[in-house]
Amino acid sequence: MKFTTASLATAMLAGIALAAPRPGLAERLEQRGVLQRSSQPAGRIDNSDKENGILLKEGSDANVQYSNNWAGVVRESPPASATYSAVSATFTVPNPTATDNSGDMQAASVWVGIDGDTYTKAILQTGIDSYVQNGEKTYDAWYEWYPNSAENFDIDLSAGDVIVATVKSSSPSKGVAIIENMSSGKTVTKTLTAPSSDATLAGQNAEWIVEDFNAGSSQVPFAKFGTVTFTGAQAETDGGAYGVNNAEILDIQQGGKLLAEVNIESDTQFSVTYE
Repeated sequence: MKFTTASLATAMLAGIALAAPRPGLAERLEQRGVLQRSSQPAGRIDNSDKENGILLKEGSDANVQYSNNWAGVVRESPPASATYSAVSATFTVPNPTATDNSGDMQAASVWVGIDGDTYTKAILQTGIDSYVQNGEKTYDAWYEWYPNSAENFDIDLSAGDVIVATVKSSSPSKGVAIIENMSSGKTVTKTLTAPSSDATLAGQNAEWIVEDFNAGSSQVPFAKFGTVTFTGAQAETDGGAYGVNNAEILDIQQGGKLLAEVNIESDTQFSVTYE
């Protein structure tokens, strides 16, 4: 995701705020070297690569796969003759802590999205980022139509806030991103269009993810985020709604070490825990 200093108009209508950059956000992120913050498609890891120390979860089944940047659940294909048109879930803003005393900015992202896994041309997504650096913790909510950079919503967040994140597509080239802060009663929304004819949605994937995102071409050091629990996880098609049962599970591994692990609790609830 990319943050700029350009101003966007703001408005309020019936408690719904249009997206706008937060005053001073670009300057703060520039100091942290995150001007080119971006999500990336899932970086899958070959589980058979024993030479590089890739771990296999004990007792794992075919649904458990590994990635270097995504931990969560992905529905990799929609039901016959349908496409995913909406994805939503509720989660709590985590309270990140640093993994070391380097003083480097560390972060973790929590989001929901359509496409970006087996279909890599586009992702319609929205979520929140949690940052920690030298003990200072900050939080941002954002929306993105990958491969375009993301923009930030103008909404205050704190650790412990209960968030409902939703993306909906009305066509392959049109959609909306919504963040509701249930703790503050504030909601922000943004209508989006595909950045190009090569970046339209296919509705092939629905996902609920904790991500180690990129700053420029490199991944930001992954912060300890504790446990993020997704509740009310739902993907919609014209024919009905679907949860996370029988979907693909992604755990994050980096350098042969398991960093984030998924635990399915029901068809609509699962947790991601930093190991």
